[in-house]
Amino acid sequence: MFKPAGTPLAKLQMVELAADELEAISLCDRDAMTQAQAGEQMGISRGTIQRLVTSGRKKIVDALLSGHALVIKPHE
Repeated sequence: MFKPAGTPLAKLQMVELAADELEAISLCDRDAMTQAQAGEQMGISRGTIQRLVTSGRKKIVDALLSGHALVIKPHE
């Protein structure tokens, strides 16, 4: 979990980021893989990677710009 400093967690809205979204973003952005390579690494289609990266980035930006807590949900 990541949250703004100085604000109690109880007063923050939470934004949930799925572990798959974080992994897809990590592979594409941190490891500089193409979406096709990331899909192969995760065992899913390139289209699914694209959806995970898009939704994950939106959640991260929302949490940062709105001052919300970002909660990383584990794999189910």
